[in-house]
Amino acid sequence: MLLFSACGSAIDFVPQLPEPVSADVHNLTAGEVAQPTPEATSTPNATPAAQASPTANATAATDTAPPSPAATPEPTATPAATPAPPPAPTLTPQPSAADAFNALTADLSAMAAQSGRHVGITLVDVGGASPQHWSLHGSDSFTAASTYKLPVLMWNAQGIAAGRLHDTDSICYEESDWEDGWYGDYTAGACYTRLELATRVGQHSDNTAAHMLVRDMGGGDVLNAYARSAGAVDSALWDPNTTTPDDLAALWVAVDQGALGGAAALQWLTPLLSHNESNGILGGLPPTASALAKWGWIDDTENDAALVLSAKAGPYVLVVMTSGDGSDQGWNLLTSLSARVWQYESQQG
Repeated sequence: MLLFSACGSAIDFVPQLPEPVSADVHNLTAGEVAQPTPEATSTPNATPAAQASPTANATAATDTAPPSPAATPEPTATPAATPAPPPAPTLTPQPSAADAFNALTADLSAMAAQSGRHVGITLVDVGGASPQHWSLHGSDSFTAASTYKLPVLMWNAQGIAAGRLHDTDSICYEESDWEDGWYGDYTAGACYTRLELATRVGQHSDNTAAHMLVRDMGGGDVLNAYARSAGAVDSALWDPNTTTPDDLAALWVAVDQGALGGAAALQWLTPLLSHNESNGILGGLPPTASALAKWGWIDDTENDAALVLSAKAGPYVLVVMTSGDGSDQGWNLLTSLSARVWQYESQQG
């Protein structure tokens, strides 16, 4: 249907479909034209379906899902970076056995030189994969002092192990045996067992008890002959009573190797010579270390000879002999040298 505007131009007119009959329509007066409600207002070019009743529109709005927005693509996960492995620790090169031993001997030499004393040192490994034998002035002669008592005790230990001697053997005191020492209870005719005298010698280095044992074994000549047979070839024990670090070390090596009565002799010596000391070679060892030692001192001389059994690499023998001013300085040197050797020996093997 064409309508003409006031200007005479034709415009399209799309007739409005009547609203469904309602109470409002019936109430219109003659000549009134029903105005569409806002909900029924159509848009140009709307299809009849679009001009349905409000109820239809509401139903359509309910049944027709709104268009889905364009799907947002899921973000692509960035793969986690594989952490770089931590750098390998830098290993500190460990010194070879030869380097460690060279460092030890350099330290011992320096300590001896710095002391200002005449020092002789002999170190012998009697166990381990790479046994060492080193000495500093090891063949020098020193006053033996009470270290002469070491082969005296060894002679008794070997005799006990062989069954030739017995702990209960009685040895009686004679006035010629006397020398001032730890014990002063000796009287003419008093008798003591072999073990009792050996204990006095080993634990307290008693002089009179040692004289009684030397007399029992046959005197100084027998003592020296025995010491030479065990390896102490440059010693003159008892009188004038001199020895060397190498000779004392040879005696301990012979014991450890079983040449002087074997395990039974070592077992007999152990309680006599393994007492705790706060100085000397035993003083430089940890409290848990197992060792036997015989020390000796007189005037300006301090000596010590030890068999250390509990080092990591195996037993070792250490002998230190010193002479010079200052007794305390000498004992402190012995302790320091022993501690340095233990440090080395406990890291080997």
